[in-house]
Amino acid sequence: MPAEAAAAALDAPAARTGGPDDDHSPWMEHVLGWTLVVVLAMFLTQTGLV
Repeated sequence: MPAEAAAAALDAPAARTGGPDDDHSPWMEHVLGWTLVVVLAMFLTQTGLV
């Protein structure tokens, strides 16, 4: 009986933790990330902090 319970637990779908879904394309995340980097660099340069 314990072996059957372990097998059933392995077949069960994993619980979601509330993180982002995986159904989006990764290039959008890269574009937004690099846009944030460029905007931050422009801000730091204009304010003389760099």
